Amino acid sequence: MNAPFPKFLPGTAYSACPHDCPSTCALEIERKDSRSIGRVRGAEDNLYTAGVVCAKVARYAERVHHPGRLRQPLRRTGPKGSGDFAPITWDEALDEVAEALTRAAQRHGSEAVWPYYYAGTMGLVQRDGIHRLRHAMKYSGQHSTICTTLAWGGWIAGTGSLRGADPREMAESDLVVIWGTNVVNTQINVLTHATRARKERGAKIVVIDPYRNGTAEVADMHLALRPGTDGALACAVMHVLFRDGHADWDYLRQYTDAPDELAAHVRGRGPDWAAAITGLDPAEIEAFARLYGTTKRSFLRLGYGFSRQRNGAVNMHAALCLAAVTGSWRYRGGGAFHNNGAIYHWDKSLIEGHDLRDPAIRMLDQSRIGPILTGERRDIGEGPPVTALLIQNTNPVTVAPETQKVLEGFARPDLFVCVHEQFMTETAKYADILLPATTFLEHDDVYQGGGHQYIILGPQVIEPYAESRSNHDVICGLAKRLGAEHRGFGMSALEIIDWTLRASGWPDVETLRASRWHDCQPPFEKAHYLDGFAFPDGKFRFKPDWSRTGPDHAGLPLLPDHHPIIDEASAEHPFRLVTAPSRSFLNTTFNETPTSIRREGRPAIMIHPDDLAELGAADGTRLRLGNRRGSVVVHARAFDGVQRKVVVVEGIWPNAAFEEGIGINCLTSAEAAPPNGGACFHDTAIWIRPA
Repeated sequence: MNAPFPKFLPGTAYSACPHDCPSTCALEIERKDSRSIGRVRGAEDNLYTAGVVCAKVARYAERVHHPGRLRQPLRRTGPKGSGDFAPITWDEALDEVAEALTRAAQRHGSEAVWPYYYAGTMGLVQRDGIHRLRHAMKYSGQHSTICTTLAWGGWIAGTGSLRGADPREMAESDLVVIWGTNVVNTQINVLTHATRARKERGAKIVVIDPYRNGTAEVADMHLALRPGTDGALACAVMHVLFRDGHADWDYLRQYTDAPDELAAHVRGRGPDWAAAITGLDPAEIEAFARLYGTTKRSFLRLGYGFSRQRNGAVNMHAALCLAAVTGSWRYRGGGAFHNNGAIYHWDKSLIEGHDLRDPAIRMLDQSRIGPILTGERRDIGEGPPVTALLIQNTNPVTVAPETQKVLEGFARPDLFVCVHEQFMTETAKYADILLPATTFLEHDDVYQGGGHQYIILGPQVIEPYAESRSNHDVICGLAKRLGAEHRGFGMSALEIIDWTLRASGWPDVETLRASRWHDCQPPFEKAHYLDGFAFPDGKFRFKPDWSRTGPDHAGLPLLPDHHPIIDEASAEHPFRLVTAPSRSFLNTTFNETPTSIRREGRPAIMIHPDDLAELGAADGTRLRLGNRRGSVVVHARAFDGVQRKVVVVEGIWPNAAFEEGIGINCLTSAEAAPPNGGACFHDTAIWIRPA
C-alpha cells in the first residue's frame, strides 16, 4: 500500500515522430506501463497527420523494445570495428571521454575535436544541444550538407525565404505535381492530401522521378526522366507555357524580375531539346505542360531528390519557376511547397549557445568526413587534423559517401571516437567509448514540421531503457567535466523547451502540453507571397543572385537551365546510379528491426530487362557495380520502370548486408556540389558486370 505512485500510467500518450522525415507526424502512443508501449498511431485531429503514419513507425514497439539496444556504457577492448567491448560505469565513461577531448585540444588545439551529429532525432533540444558544447569549447564547427543544402538553396534563390503554400492545400488542388520525392517511402502524408484532392475534386496526380516507385504507381502521369535532368524538363515546360498562352503576364509583370528575358531564354529550349537530355518523349513533355498550364490550381510539391544531384540547386530553382510563370501562387490549392523552416522564427540561443560562438572557428563539411579524417588539406585547411570525434544521431560509417575513405579515417590509431547510440551500428563499432542513448519516447523534446506548419511537443512517454541517457544529459555531463560554462548546461530539457518557446513568441510548454501542437501557418497572402516575395523589391527571381546562397557560385546559369555538371554516363561508366530511400528503412534507422529487414529482403539493383540481357544476366543474377571509388556486389531485379542505363539501389543497407562487407556508398562521391555543398547520392556513373 506504500508503493510509489507510478510516473507513467497506462493509457494514450502523445508525442511526435522524431525521425528525419518532413512529415513529423503527431502521434498517439499506446502506453502499456511505465516501460513499454504497444501500437503507435497518427493523431486523427492533427490536420496534416490526419491519422496516418508510416508502417515502420506504427510498429515502433519493435524498435524501442528491441533486444539489441545498448544497455550500458562500453569501452572498446578489441580492434577498431571489431565490436569487442567491455562494460564500464557512466562516470568512468564520461571521465574518459572528457580526458580524451582535453588531450586532443591540448596537443593540437581545440579545433582538433569535431562534434559530429545529424538527424537521428529532429528534436530541437536533443539534436542541436551539441552546438552549445561545441561553442563553449571552441571545437570545430559542422557545415551540415548531407541532406538539404542544394534543395534549400535552389528554393531560396527564387523566393528569398524557406516557406511556401500551406501543404494542407494539396487537398484543394486540381493538379498535384510530386517532383523529386517518393512520398510512399519517405513522407506518406503528402499522398494522403493528394489522394483526397483526387477523390473530392477529381484532381490529377503527376509524379516526376527517375523510376516507377510506389508514388509513381498511383499517379495519373509519371515522367521517368534521367537523373539530374530536371532543369531541362522545367525549361521545356516553360517553353510550352509561353508558346501556348498559358503564362499569366499580369502576374509576371507584378511579381517577377525578368519575365521577358525568361520567355526569350526558353524559346530555344523546347520539348525536342529537353527530350534529348531527359530521355523523355517530346509528347510526354507537351502533355504535362498542357495539363499544368491549363490547370490554375496546380500545386508543386518539390522534394529532397533535388538535394542529391550536383546540379540540384539549379534544378530546384528551375522547377519552382513554373508556379511563377502560370501565376498559380494566386490560388488556394496552387503555388508550391518544399519546406516551412522560415515560419518558426526560433530563438535557439539557449539550445545552441549562440552567445559563445566564435566565428573564427573553422567549419568542416559533414558530407566530406572521409576526406577530412584522411587529412585532405582542401578540407581541414591550415588547421589541425581531427583527432577526436563526439558523435550523436548519425551513422557515418554507413551513411556518408566514399565509404572506403570513411573507413580508412575511422581506423586511424590516433583518432579517439565517442559514439552515443541506441544500437551497435557500424559507426558504434569504431568507438573507443560507446554510450547508450534514449529513444524519443524516453526523453523530452520539441519538434517543428518541415513538411507542415506545426510545433509539436514530445514529452517523455516511458522510462529510459536500462542505463540509457539522453543527448542533453550526456552533453551536460561532459560540459561539467570539461569546465564548459553556459546556463543551458544547468537546465533540464523541459526548462530549455519552455524558455525557447517563450523567447520565440510561441505558447509556453504547459500550454503546448495541453494543446499537443501549435499551428504556425502564416496567412494565405504571406504563404503565397501575394504580399511580395522575400526580396526588397518583392519579386520572384528568375535571375537569382547565386552568391547569396553559397560561395561556389561561379558558373551557375543566369536563368533556369540544364546545368551539365552531373556525373554523366560514359563508355567506361555507362550506367547512372540512384541510391533511393527504401520503404522500410529511414536512412539506417529501422534496418535493425526484423520486420523491416524481412520486407526489404536483401540489397538489390533495379535494372531494365534489356540492360540485363545485354549483360548476359537475368533476374537474381549477382552483379558487380563499380567505379573509380570501389565496387559492390548485389543481386539483379529485372525492372522496366526505369530508362535504359539508369539503375536504382534502394537502402540504406548496412555495409555488412553486402557479401563483401562494403556498402553502396563506396560508389557515391563526397564532392561538394555548388553553390554551398551537398552530397550527390543520386548522381553516380558506374559500370556493371556479372559478379
